[in-house]
Amino acid sequence: MQRSERTSEPVVKEYHHPTGGWGSLKSVARYAFREKLALSTIWQTLWRQNKPGGFMCVSCSWAKPAEPHPAEFCENGAKATIWEQTKKRCDRAFFAKHTLTELLGWDDHALEKQGRLTTPMRYDSSLDQYVPVTWEAAFKEIGAELQALDPKSVVFYASGRASLEASHMYQLFARIYGSNNLPDSSNMCHESTSVGLPQSIGVPVGTVTLADFEECDMMFFFGHNTGTNAPRLLHPVQDARKRGVPVVTFNPLPERGLMRFKNPQSPVEMLSPDSGTKMSSEYFQVKGGGDLAAMTGIAKAVLALDDAAKSAGRERVLDVDFIAEHCHGFDEFEAFVRRHEWSDIERCSGLSRAELEDVGRVYARSKKVIANYGMGLTQHRHGVKNVQMLVNLLLMRGNIGKPGAGISPIRGHSNVQGQRTVGISEKPKLVPLDKLAQLYRFEPPREKGLDTVEACEGIIGGSVKGFVALGGNFIRAVPETQKMEESWRRLRLSVQIATKLNRNHLIPGEVTYLLPCLGRIERDDQASGPQTVSIEDSTACIHGSKGWRPPASPELLSEPKIVAELAKATVAGKADVPWDAWVADYALVRDAIERAYPDDFRDFNKRFLTPGGFHRDLAACKRVWKTDTGKANFLTPESFDVDPDIHTDGMNVLKLITLRSNDQFNTTVYGYDDRLRGVHGSRLVLLMNEADMDRLGFEDQDLVSVETHADDGVERRMENLRVHKFSIPKGNVGGYYPELNRLIPLWHHEKEAHVPAAKSVPVRILRA
Repeated sequence: MQRSERTSEPVVKEYHHPTGGWGSLKSVARYAFREKLALSTIWQTLWRQNKPGGFMCVSCSWAKPAEPHPAEFCENGAKATIWEQTKKRCDRAFFAKHTLTELLGWDDHALEKQGRLTTPMRYDSSLDQYVPVTWEAAFKEIGAELQALDPKSVVFYASGRASLEASHMYQLFARIYGSNNLPDSSNMCHESTSVGLPQSIGVPVGTVTLADFEECDMMFFFGHNTGTNAPRLLHPVQDARKRGVPVVTFNPLPERGLMRFKNPQSPVEMLSPDSGTKMSSEYFQVKGGGDLAAMTGIAKAVLALDDAAKSAGRERVLDVDFIAEHCHGFDEFEAFVRRHEWSDIERCSGLSRAELEDVGRVYARSKKVIANYGMGLTQHRHGVKNVQMLVNLLLMRGNIGKPGAGISPIRGHSNVQGQRTVGISEKPKLVPLDKLAQLYRFEPPREKGLDTVEACEGIIGGSVKGFVALGGNFIRAVPETQKMEESWRRLRLSVQIATKLNRNHLIPGEVTYLLPCLGRIERDDQASGPQTVSIEDSTACIHGSKGWRPPASPELLSEPKIVAELAKATVAGKADVPWDAWVADYALVRDAIERAYPDDFRDFNKRFLTPGGFHRDLAACKRVWKTDTGKANFLTPESFDVDPDIHTDGMNVLKLITLRSNDQFNTTVYGYDDRLRGVHGSRLVLLMNEADMDRLGFEDQDLVSVETHADDGVERRMENLRVHKFSIPKGNVGGYYPELNRLIPLWHHEKEAHVPAAKSVPVRILRA
């Protein structure tokens, strides 16, 4: 059994080809072969992906069109489908051969490569192995353990993949039990959006749909590697570029997806010798953490253009009527922008005044502008302010609440946004608790629960005693990895609901269960027949999803079934919830969601199979602002400083940006090549600016150690990384998530939203 396919000498060679094209097709075919799947089987499955009547991708959450392409999937979406539908099985025989101590020596890719989990398992500490357990015994024993614990000491985590039906049932189970500890993967990525947007415009999600991309006349991209993390978004971007729409991108690294794209859907493009469509009209390698300064520079340029227009008696550049009628706080924002000098903007952003003034002129000419962004904005200590400053830019010219324009946070996992919509939240104010109490005759807890960072603090500090995970690889995804792994073993109860083996499963608590579930692609037969579930995409559209492949094992249960059985074993008689009826017919769960959230889910069962989905009723899209002021708010940051309370001591402290490769999705690693960055053979690399390498005396392939620069007395260190020259701003280095999470202090997070600040970690680079 190979622990790893990693080579000792990784190769980094600049990649000049477009995203998509033959590189994507070859990569997908290679993965199908590795997972022992016939191409005919894979094609039959992929043909149904992201289409009406089919299943929604288990990978990213990008929008699903009403009129899909013939092949409505991307390279990573295809890999996710192949990865789930593998013929390999991680079964009883596998666990009988391996101890957990042995498996901890394997890397992430080697673990998941063992295939689908097939049997419910319980950890036996005397053997240091998982052993089979019946479903009945597992539910009974878990229920007894939960009943013995204080509900406030138990965390109910949800990854971003569970359906709306399973998510709603899960949060109801937790609250009947007495816990609001409902963190999810949003806490680690777009919580800055969920906190920032309601303060600015009164909704926690984006305001654009696919139709807006057809009308826009300019796009911004900030901090998003679209070619890897949401490749299907490249289709509307390419269409926009072909009609002459400027696309202005700000990102520290030159990511191929927003540079060149060759559409695999187009035979003409695939057979053409050219290098594909130029995707960004301008591409600026902003310093990591320099986005706030860059956006201030663009705003400053717009104000100067407005001053000139006003002085000359021309049409104003600012949308003064929109600002007067719909906005609050503009004067304070204007004063902030005007008082900051260009020298400070240039220093903090790493960009020149001339470059930002050029962007300001393009923006001033545009009437319908979409601003797209990802974790490059949200995963900073000032991530909320980043999001709000981007909203400020849009508000200056009235670019929210009209066709072809708006704010577009690009979410990650396939239903991470939808889980929040139906109650997965640690914040009681976001959940209709009074309505739930009335509907199900119980008194829900009212105090704020634990978010992800607080849950980690509780695990390390010992106040968290139990952890139930509806999917995910929590311990691998969070910061402070070493402390978390040490502390996890002190949990009384760890329950993991999953489809594949990951590292979190190998670190047991005193009582530990591994419960295998159906995947979204698989047929889910219940008492009323085959079931359909629903998900919400990044554009707040709700879609139906129906699996069709046979289950990987006859022992697998669906997520709704597992949640219902856990609830029956734990909180029987404490509320009037028809768990068995809901499992028999998921349409009844959708009726329940509609009763709890009537505005968003009106006629849920009638509409959720509509091609393209149905859009939630978002007030900001109609220029109705559900904020404290009743208007859209210009919210002004205090400064540009990324980390005002982290003190560096000179030239050898750099800022680490964690990255995902095009051979992974979140913590799922498909292989050791990052084709689009030209990295092959290993993930244990550190990408550095050539000037920084020269200054610190490093050459390509040098082995280095990286340690976190912090004054908290904790050593956080990563050994044996190989440095490589790469196009990245001076003062920044890049390395792969989740391997480098051990370098992120738990306290290094967004101040309001508690999102780990993984895009700006102060580190020292030392010779190994």
